[in-house]
Amino acid sequence: MGKNYVEQLFDRLHEVPERGFEEFETSKILISELEKYDFKIHKKVGGTGIVAIYDSGKPGPILALRADMDALEFIVDGRVVNIHACGHDANCAMVMAAAKYCKEKGIKKGILKIIFQPAEELTGGALAMLKDPRLGKIDELIGIHLRPIEDMKLGEASEAVYHSATVQLRYKIKGLSAHGARPHLGVSALEAAVLATNAVNSIKINPAVNHSIKVTNISVEGRTYNKIPSEALLALDIRSESNEVMSIMKEKVKVAVDMATKSIGATAEEVYFGEVIAATYDEEMVQTCKTAIEKVLGKSYGRMINYGGEDFHYFTRDLECKSSYLGIGAEAVPGLHHEKMTFKKEALTIGEKILIEIVSERLGVV
Repeated sequence: MGKNYVEQLFDRLHEVPERGFEEFETSKILISELEKYDFKIHKKVGGTGIVAIYDSGKPGPILALRADMDALEFIVDGRVVNIHACGHDANCAMVMAAAKYCKEKGIKKGILKIIFQPAEELTGGALAMLKDPRLGKIDELIGIHLRPIEDMKLGEASEAVYHSATVQLRYKIKGLSAHGARPHLGVSALEAAVLATNAVNSIKINPAVNHSIKVTNISVEGRTYNKIPSEALLALDIRSESNEVMSIMKEKVKVAVDMATKSIGATAEEVYFGEVIAATYDEEMVQTCKTAIEKVLGKSYGRMINYGGEDFHYFTRDLECKSSYLGIGAEAVPGLHHEKMTFKKEALTIGEKILIEIVSERLGVV
């Protein structure tokens, strides 16, 4: 038995993994498919992003399906290579297959938008698309992503994956260089980084709210080991299921790093800040997704807490639209972001069918 459309498209996309904002061939493939089915297409939205529109011509909501396009960069056998290790090629294939079906069958009302977003892994793609007026108005928004075997099995699906707010911080800590034999003449940036680490580890947040704060890197440049280092890098990863708690944690970290480094005469300058916000969903859309899952699979896995981050939620916030985000059980192993990740391709058809049911519920597929 031959492969169906969603699997064929996945195979094509899987062969052209591209980093964020460099998804040129991926965009080309998706645009060629959208053109086959006569969508109105906006190209290069937010860089390499795509917005495709199918207007029924009748009053109704503007429903958007969104998939991310980018792959991940790895070093394999000493070479830098791109690999689709997070399933974004699968996400695109499921959304495109659902779009194809709905366009061929027709919708009864409203507007169906298809969003292919760049650079989710860089956390900048959604914000880049939001700056482009061609993205336009959206009333309702659905995201979708394959899930690893640790989350759910093939044949299971979640109507709402609750991502956490995630922040990556980097500090350049500056001290004063001196000879290792005369440490009293210097200010060790490395020791200041250690003090800052201990201060960060002493931060206390209400344990009733899931959260984590951890230092993930301390480094000093060079290979001179008999001097007091004058500069050090301190990197942190912060996560919370609550945007409000994240705001509290960021402020506490700022104070902790600043005061700890100053205590020995060093300074800390924030040189990098990357952030995504936590999920906030609309109950009506969550229930719509649940009903669609039940029609396809018989029952829903339920809502799922996920401590990874997703820039999808900037669409919800900035467009003030109703949204939810599907998790599709695919038994991905060894896990997402592993260079040898594989999954059960039957999940592609399941995801496609669930998306079609959602569009049918909101816009009425003929």
